[in-house]
Amino acid sequence: MIWTLVFFGCVTSFAVPVLCCRPKEYTTRDGQCCPMCQEGSVVRKDCTAQTGTRCNPCEPGTFMNEPNGLTKCLTCSSCNQGLFTKQDCTTTSDTVCGVLNGYFCTSFVDNAGCGLAVKHKQCESGEGIKEAGTGVADTVCESCQPGYFSQDGVNCTAWTICSAPDVKVKEGTMSRDVVCGSASRHHYFYIPLLLFSLTVVGLVFTGKLTSKKSSA
Repeated sequence: MIWTLVFFGCVTSFAVPVLCCRPKEYTTRDGQCCPMCQEGSVVRKDCTAQTGTRCNPCEPGTFMNEPNGLTKCLTCSSCNQGLFTKQDCTTTSDTVCGVLNGYFCTSFVDNAGCGLAVKHKQCESGEGIKEAGTGVADTVCESCQPGYFSQDGVNCTAWTICSAPDVKVKEGTMSRDVVCGSASRHHYFYIPLLLFSLTVVGLVFTGKLTSKKSSA
């Protein structure tokens, strides 16, 4: 006859008794039930018919945050790159890490701390920051619109408008501003050339007049 009996959350099948430990009890290697050790401690020796479970407190650098039947405490976490110690580890709770400025958390621990942080993205030249990075989100970048530029990848700035007497010497791009220059200095080269040309023409013209008078 096949029958099933549910007792204290345990199931026995085929009328074969199966030992089921109650809440806050653990099963030993020989199949007996013993009371769990409390938070901050682990099992040193299983219970017997005459004695209860013997427990050892967690050593510094280790913790146990719940009743258990384990023989070793858990190692306290370290706050690595991008993190700082927000709350020190105790025998009953793990280290709680916070996020440093310039980083954001990618792995949360029990909604209380951060297990892994990554540095905020650096926007490239030609981009500006659309949304600044926070402790829980990365920086969001966007390309500069036409007529704007960014050299440092922080803010997009409008191109400079050259005003007289300056003229536009070089067009702007998304990563470089417009280059303006003085219009007058571009004329300095032509003035001496013009004067020289006028002088030559004058000398030639004067020479022709002189030669006409001489022949007359």
